[in-house]
Amino acid sequence: MNLRRLKAVASKEFLHVLRDPRSLALGIVTPMIMLFLFGYALTLDVDRVPLAVWDQSNTPQSRELVSRFQGSRYFALRLNGSSYAGLEQAIDRRDVLAALVIPVDFASRLGVGREAAVQLLLDGSDPTTATIALGYAEAIVLTWSRQIMVETLQRNNPHLAKAATPLEIRPRIWFNTDMVSRNFIFPGLIPVIMMIVAALLTSLSMAREWETGTMEQIITMPVSRAELVIGKLAPYFCIGVVDLALAVVIGVFVFDVPLKGSLWLLSLMSLLFLLGALSVGMLISILAKSQLLASQLALVITVLPAFLLSGFIFPLENMPTPIQVVSHIVTARYFVTILRGIYLKDVGLIVLWPQAMFLLAFAGIILGAAILKFRKRLD
Repeated sequence: MNLRRLKAVASKEFLHVLRDPRSLALGIVTPMIMLFLFGYALTLDVDRVPLAVWDQSNTPQSRELVSRFQGSRYFALRLNGSSYAGLEQAIDRRDVLAALVIPVDFASRLGVGREAAVQLLLDGSDPTTATIALGYAEAIVLTWSRQIMVETLQRNNPHLAKAATPLEIRPRIWFNTDMVSRNFIFPGLIPVIMMIVAALLTSLSMAREWETGTMEQIITMPVSRAELVIGKLAPYFCIGVVDLALAVVIGVFVFDVPLKGSLWLLSLMSLLFLLGALSVGMLISILAKSQLLASQLALVITVLPAFLLSGFIFPLENMPTPIQVVSHIVTARYFVTILRGIYLKDVGLIVLWPQAMFLLAFAGIILGAAILKFRKRLD
């Protein structure tokens, strides 16, 4: 491989990219817009669930229970109801997602030491939020119920009250202490954004030459297939590096996502992933010979799997077995694991070497396939 010829091809492609503002916008502006959009809008945290309360008891005991919900950061009291019809209308309009109904005999049953039931109505059209909100509500009620039991025992039998709660959970959360979903989501955004840049831009590279009629000039150039393919990848590789640097800086300084691991290891793994993603786009461009077809194939083959089958948002363990098997050939799956390991756990190659080897092998195989499939002739 002649470095002078390789540099000439890369320089020609750099000029083409710099003279095409659409390519620069797609390569740099679009990923940054997506980064901010997903970073601010996409969250798995369920806080301040809109709550309606129908307190039929209207006693100090019932107001204490309501205050427990109000004092929690997981619920926000939006409506004081007076009938089931009113609660139903509020849930239908999505003014509230949950409704707490306290019966008339709530305080009297507690006063005589009997079991008192309360009703929680949930909007099941959003099952994820409903399930999490149900867990929060059960925890609030259980905590207050345990307190009432201990206070009752203390009045009747102080010695027995000490043994009323023999077990105590003392949780210790590792890696994401505050359990902020953004710290989990943001590292997964980087593979998706890099895949979009790599696949969509490079998938148009060779196809554009065929459609504009300049492929004849490229074929007659005194360069080898490897020099031509690698030279045309060079500017998009640089754009990907810029996007990576911007993503890391924005994550740390704008979204406060902790980067606990090695920046050098993060850079190395990212470059491996970027090379593989660029090679996929180039291979698609060589095979398709049409910009429209190449962009559609790139979207289906790279972007959608990176979004759906990488574990970025949807846990792979919950998917059907055939889908889990297919996900093993999606490079973004391994890169997401690497990024979350570096960002949140500060793990190194001792743990991440299988994923790193897959990225290296994938990049080598796909780049080699792209070089082999390119023919310097007109069919």
